[in-house]
Amino acid sequence: MNHDAFHDLAHRLLSGELTPAEFAHIAVGTRSEAHAVRLDAHAATIDIDRQRRCGFPEVIFAEGKSAEALRAIAAAHLERGEELLATRMSPDKAAGLAADFPTAQYNPIGRTWRVSPTSDAPDRERVGHVAVITAGTSDLSVAEEARETVDWMGVRATMVHDVGVAGPHRLPERLAEFADADAIVVVAGMEGALPSVVGGYVPCPVIAVPTSVGYGASLGGIAALLGMLNSCAANVAVVNIDAGFKAGYLAGLIASRRNSNHGE
Repeated sequence: MNHDAFHDLAHRLLSGELTPAEFAHIAVGTRSEAHAVRLDAHAATIDIDRQRRCGFPEVIFAEGKSAEALRAIAAAHLERGEELLATRMSPDKAAGLAADFPTAQYNPIGRTWRVSPTSDAPDRERVGHVAVITAGTSDLSVAEEARETVDWMGVRATMVHDVGVAGPHRLPERLAEFADADAIVVVAGMEGALPSVVGGYVPCPVIAVPTSVGYGASLGGIAALLGMLNSCAANVAVVNIDAGFKAGYLAGLIASRRNSNHGE
């Protein structure tokens, strides 16, 4: 049970909605439950212990899953008070789930789908700061996936768009917007040069995301990937092609731990 769910449970106790015995039964039962839930009808085994081990709940990769499977998996997570994030969700699947999850938030650009188990969870206080920077507007879908992931993790996100190296004056004009960032995600296609340039300006980790944007010799993002792997900026690390979620998650971990008791 996460902090928000436990807070909601305590509020129900104080308001008289739950008796002390009911409160204890739910709280103790949640802590002692199994680490996984099998949904045999949907070929899914849900890792309900992920938040305790790793700090954040399991994320649903929606691509390739049926709407029925997504519905069942989402319900199982929400029953345990977990803040839900699904990635690579198609518009038709999001529409098909709307009736069962009316409070869900769908981002059609980043193709992310989020549902909160409590009404006030999306408004919780943000911890740390991650900037997400794009080389061009064609990289926006990957950047939005990263931004939504950072926001889901409870970290403040700043977006800086269209500052690629073809217009070298644009990045220095925006430096003040991410000068205090704990980590930066840089999303770029074509030759993938922007992360190295950003890395030369900042004192924090830069997580580079190559995208599949570009003409024939870009090879679906391989050219950008190789360019980023060969970055001469010592603070640049690289994730897979179009892996906005992975970059956002890593940046969110850096920011959240730096601004928690673990980072003191």
